[in-house]
Amino acid sequence: MDDEKIKVKAESGQILEVVVSSKKPEAIWIILGEGVHNAKCKLTPTRNSLAYAGSVLGRELIYERSVEQVRADIAQEEHDSYQFRTR
Repeated sequence: MDDEKIKVKAESGQILEVVVSSKKPEAIWIILGEGVHNAKCKLTPTRNSLAYAGSVLGRELIYERSVEQVRADIAQEEHDSYQFRTR
């Protein structure tokens, strides 16, 4: 099974591709790095629900998708997996 990857923006403007450990509208858990040199981070919705933000190792990370967009993504993934199982 392929790991889901998303792109997050660091406070310096750098774009990082990270692996998603768990995705729910309330929070997204991501993993930065590989092997023993990895770090886990929880991204939570911002006050206006237009993005997700979190920090790891003193650096702020931002995932620029709204809560509604993430809900739609999750619903689409569930629909696709249901379609795959019924065939």
